[in-house]
Amino acid sequence: MAQRIEDYGIIGDLHSVALVGRDGAIDWLSLPRFDSPACFAALLGTPEHGTWRIAPASGGPCTTRRYREDTLILETEWTTSDGTVRVTDLMPPRDEVADVVRVVEGVSGRVAVESDLRLRFDYGSVEPWVTLGDPVTAVAGPDAVTLDAPVPTTRERGGVLRSRFEVAAGQRVPFVLTWHQSYEPAPARRDADRLLADTERFWTDWTAQARYDGRWPDAVRRSLITLKALSYAPSGGIAAAATTSLPEALGGERNWDYRFCWLRDAAFTLQALVGTGYLDEARAWREWLLRAVAGDPADLQIMYGIDGRRRIPETTVDWLPGYEGSRPVRVGNAAAGQLQLDVWGEVLDCLHVAREAGLAPTDDAWTLQRALLDFLEGHWDDVDNGVWEVRGPRRPFVHSRVMAWVGVDRVTRTAAQNAALEGAVGRWRALADRIHADVCAQGFDPERNTFTQFYGSEGLDAALLLIPRVGFLPWDDPRVVGTVEAVQRELCEDGFVLRYAPYADGRVDGLPGTEGAFIACSFWLADALHGIGRTKEAEELFERLLGLRNDLGLLAEEYDSASRRQVGNFPQAFSHVGLVNTARHLSGSEPAADVPPPAERAPRSDGDPHAPRAKEHR
Repeated sequence: MAQRIEDYGIIGDLHSVALVGRDGAIDWLSLPRFDSPACFAALLGTPEHGTWRIAPASGGPCTTRRYREDTLILETEWTTSDGTVRVTDLMPPRDEVADVVRVVEGVSGRVAVESDLRLRFDYGSVEPWVTLGDPVTAVAGPDAVTLDAPVPTTRERGGVLRSRFEVAAGQRVPFVLTWHQSYEPAPARRDADRLLADTERFWTDWTAQARYDGRWPDAVRRSLITLKALSYAPSGGIAAAATTSLPEALGGERNWDYRFCWLRDAAFTLQALVGTGYLDEARAWREWLLRAVAGDPADLQIMYGIDGRRRIPETTVDWLPGYEGSRPVRVGNAAAGQLQLDVWGEVLDCLHVAREAGLAPTDDAWTLQRALLDFLEGHWDDVDNGVWEVRGPRRPFVHSRVMAWVGVDRVTRTAAQNAALEGAVGRWRALADRIHADVCAQGFDPERNTFTQFYGSEGLDAALLLIPRVGFLPWDDPRVVGTVEAVQRELCEDGFVLRYAPYADGRVDGLPGTEGAFIACSFWLADALHGIGRTKEAEELFERLLGLRNDLGLLAEEYDSASRRQVGNFPQAFSHVGLVNTARHLSGSEPAADVPPPAERAPRSDGDPHAPRAKEHR
């Protein structure tokens, strides 16, 4: 059985990420990249579905673990009755092949250690053909692995590759697991000490570039390292998480594949990277975005593969029992085919943020902006699935309309600097004003003084917290204050924020059951409280959110207050982006919109607030 989600740490090579448990087992790893079939899938099943454990023969969880300073090198220690042993885990930033390096080191005494390796390709369904030798080789279809270690390895019952040895104080026993394409020559043997030194140098140099002078430097740097670990170096894309099908509710069926790139994360990610000095990563992310969304703007998707591909069909892996029985296990994500109008605004906002950060504008970027804006002109009032990928009927979601306004507003600001576009600018400003007035008239409930999830609804949506942040209304607008207070009153569970409330039938997204509090939304609430002047309360919430991190500073997607556990895919980029941005805001950066709206385009009220509206009860 897999461990609690927060019991895992990560290592990665900027192509993929492995999850390492407190017991010394790697229970999840997809090779050669994030979205490849896993060769270690015990996280979603049992050890028979693939795992690699190195730990004292006496077993048990570790005594202590930590990252080596500001790197992604994980050090895990066990203190036993015979002495203390340390396992140092890392994945060197990728060159031509993928390596997992595990160095066993005696700290004191003399400790018996076991390495149990169960390679199972294709999500635990394929046991490879193993040849014992120096090194050990394992082959299955296109995948080939070599295991290089200075201790004997035997093949035990069940296909376990086992090494038993003792390590005394000062002794080091390195293991290097190397993946390559089976139809290519095996790579030359890899030197573990050199790989370790190169990896430490890479992460130390990278982290030294961070610019953050606030009160939470350790938390911010660890989150930035996690975002870097989730990036796919060849394309510049950033995976939403390293895993698939870790449940949003334990034992439930909200189990999604998050090993892809969501456009909704783009502006937030860019703000985090640009705001902490990582312009190269921001530039790579923008270039990934331009390539991924190129084509007909009507075909814009909410997510793409980490290499920018469009097709990520959703299937189930029925032989895996799921994390703590949470089924089905899904591969791919059908939400890629949903209509979510907010992504047009998010892409346009993302390109605006990049330009404002000093990244040189390109002709391709401007051509894309014009095409996306042309689409918004004719479709901003379409019904859609909304930011939370509701698998139910389409609605006129308020957040979608707000982000349509954002898209028009950002292009207008850029175009206003070009006298040749004066005529178009006037038309676009009128369009932005029309969208703004429509949202304020139909998406706001004057009786409760709050914006609503969709037109005619009495329900709330945590995405409403972004209304002032994107510049739609100023922070001191009474409607903004009322919305923040309504979200805090109606969507909080143990002080943390749910994405939105269940419908009358108990469903939140077309599926039965509930889900945990959404960690990114809880950071949004901290931003919002700060924005409306309740900074002490914002800081208290931020500190509570920091307390949800595991001992290594990592966050999943959600938090289950009842069981006091992290839930959802792990580690979650959106959660760590929220941490970085909120830390920046609370440390001195204004949480107001990056592009505050002109006063004449953000009136205190729009339309007749007392006009009758049809309401849909939830």
